[in-house]
Amino acid sequence: MLGEYRITGRRASEIAASVERAVGSGELAPGQVLPPMRELATLLEVNPNTVAAAYRTLRERGVIETAGRRGSRVRPRPASTARGSLRVEAPPGVRDLGTGDPDPALLPALGEAFAAVTEAYAQSPGMYAQAPVDAEFAALARGAFDADGVPAGPVVATSGSLDAIERVLTAHLRPGDAVAVEDPGWGSLLDLVPALGMRPVPVALDDDGPLPDALEAALRAGARAVVVTGRAQNPTGAAIGAGRAAELRAVLAGHRGVLLIEDDHGHAIVDLPLHTLTGATDRWAVVRSVAKAYGPDLRVAVLTGDAVTADRVSGRQRLGPGWVSKLLQRAMVHLWTSGAVDPREVARSYALRRDALVRALEARGVAAHGRSGMNVWVPVSDETGAVARLLHTGWAVAPGARFRLSAPQGIRITVSPLVDADIGPLADAVAAAAGPARPLSYG
Repeated sequence: MLGEYRITGRRASEIAASVERAVGSGELAPGQVLPPMRELATLLEVNPNTVAAAYRTLRERGVIETAGRRGSRVRPRPASTARGSLRVEAPPGVRDLGTGDPDPALLPALGEAFAAVTEAYAQSPGMYAQAPVDAEFAALARGAFDADGVPAGPVVATSGSLDAIERVLTAHLRPGDAVAVEDPGWGSLLDLVPALGMRPVPVALDDDGPLPDALEAALRAGARAVVVTGRAQNPTGAAIGAGRAAELRAVLAGHRGVLLIEDDHGHAIVDLPLHTLTGATDRWAVVRSVAKAYGPDLRVAVLTGDAVTADRVSGRQRLGPGWVSKLLQRAMVHLWTSGAVDPREVARSYALRRDALVRALEARGVAAHGRSGMNVWVPVSDETGAVARLLHTGWAVAPGARFRLSAPQGIRITVSPLVDADIGPLADAVAAAAGPARPLSYG
């Protein structure tokens, strides 16, 4: 089963280290099946519980994955190898359209906000005994959730949306549990799930969001949680419409024990309404980051959810960082109340560039997807070749491998750096580089 390699050790930590060394050296290849726990325990002359503890450690570190009766196997790619490393560095003279960053020209100046809050802080500095969430910050965030039809629930501040999603997942799930994720989907999330020792289950999507049949199949396969993006889905730009939301809620209603996490990636940068799926399950959370509209370095997100979920997240947070800086929370209050960002103008600016590129590609016979947000997804037959050819013609894009589990190949183009004069030359280059490919799966 393991070829020439022999797992060694008497303690759980030694057994885990033996496997991890072999994976790092290549002696245990991706996909390699490990011995059943009782069989390995017999070979090593240890208690089966010792092997079980070693395998649990390896799952939690993202080295192996467990697929029920099919046993445990080495993950296709170690969790320590972030998908972000699968990017193309743009050399001098090459336009970088692969970052996923917002347009700096659309981000607000922060000086006034921080000057105001630091002046107030001098009179009333933050202390340990204070509530972890600023009252005005919570009220404004909750009001925005209310306006979008998100059910009532407490507000928790986190250090970005990925931090929020991680805290919600670990509040309810354990290593080995399956999580339904969009495919193609957010690369950082596709890294996070196995890094937590959990198993990602791909859910196909189209321009209107996750396909109901694909979600049903994932849930029937044992997924205990599902993470969906309501608007500006990364990387495809999908946005869940009213009809699709009703279909997805109907699917979720048949699995009320499943944890639902909604990442509202498009908040304040798109003008499409949010059609929330909340209410269909007993445990849920909605996450909103300020990164795309106000600046990635602010590292602030707001989370609301059912009372149990919010309490578990905030309780565990208190045992770690404690809270998100009140200076950051109050700076966000200032930015929100001063109208530092005009969401309609931001949405219009991204839409003009995104729609122009999609139309230009379609005119050249290239299928492209970008219903909302700042990214365009282009299915290609050979993404490595397409990325290389585009780089040669002066454009750096993100390879689809950063965002895929089992979905067909593609490339992601971030429109933030584009101006009108770029659209035609870029579309010509993509059309020449892409080759024949089928569009994003519709089932």
